Amino acid sequence: MPKAAQPVIADAAPADLPATYEAALSELENLVGQLESGQMPLDQLLTGYQRGAVLLAFCRDKLKAVEDQIQVLDGGQLKPWSGA
Repeated sequence: MPKAAQPVIADAAPADLPATYEAALSELENLVGQLESGQMPLDQLLTGYQRGAVLLAFCRDKLKAVEDQIQVLDGGQLKPWSGA
């Protein structure tokens, strides 16, 4: 049985990606609001979903990079965040 097609994130051109995590998160939040409104035509829903997948991957990559940097700074052990 064939698997469902996954969005191809690697095809996103760097110019299509936001400059920062915060910009990506803001765009993603706006996009989710539009998708949840139920007012978008079907073709725009699909395009919006695909863009959302790209933004989500971008945000996850940024968070992972920061987590990796923190782990290096903490001597190779990731410590629980105190939330200070």
